[in-house]
Amino acid sequence: MRRLIFALFLLSAPVHAQDVELELVLLADASGSIDSAEITFQRQGYAEAITDPRVLKAITDTSLGNIAVTYVEWASAGEEQVVVPWTIIDSAATAEAFAKALFLPPRTAFGSNAIGSALLTGMRLIEGNDITSWRKVIDFSGDSARNWSGPSIEDARAEVLAAGITINGLPILCRRCNGRPSTADLEKIYAEQIIGGHGAFVVTAENDESFADAVRRKLILEISGQMPAQKLAQMK
Repeated sequence: MRRLIFALFLLSAPVHAQDVELELVLLADASGSIDSAEITFQRQGYAEAITDPRVLKAITDTSLGNIAVTYVEWASAGEEQVVVPWTIIDSAATAEAFAKALFLPPRTAFGSNAIGSALLTGMRLIEGNDITSWRKVIDFSGDSARNWSGPSIEDARAEVLAAGITINGLPILCRRCNGRPSTADLEKIYAEQIIGGHGAFVVTAENDESFADAVRRKLILEISGQMPAQKLAQMK
């Protein structure tokens, strides 16, 4: 059914140079709980994931064989930094270029959590580009669900969902620790208060060691469009 719907979509709309399968905003935590080494670590995790052969296969297996991605670090309201602007990824070469670009700009996002502002920044980046797609996703990651400044999470989430954009979540439960913390309810908070839209889900990174694998798993689900039946997607 999904392929039939998309086929009808293609017949009714002309294909342009900037038509892609998916517009994906990667929103990465750069708030006060994230030091400079962790900024580099997170960028490395996304670089490894976007160039992973399994992720590349998911991209080339889509109907159009490409996606558009931008990487943004968020912190206080107005402190969102576009690290890598919108990039069309359709091959190992373009994925590698995106991965290398992740390490070029210095960190400029600082301050306390402003999740609502970050979500609205993701929405504006999607609405303000010259790319056309039939799926639009904000991929939000962080190690907290606090919101110290800017618009509320509830209001921002409602505005993003009203724009037809899906929000998926990547909560990071515990950095530099062994096993799951006993108070690990962050994934539940993400599922109930942050994610939303068609097929929205959460993939959890339990610690630094599982971070890159969680990013890879999440990207494959988002790119393929084969969302998990449950909001809390299990790592595989």
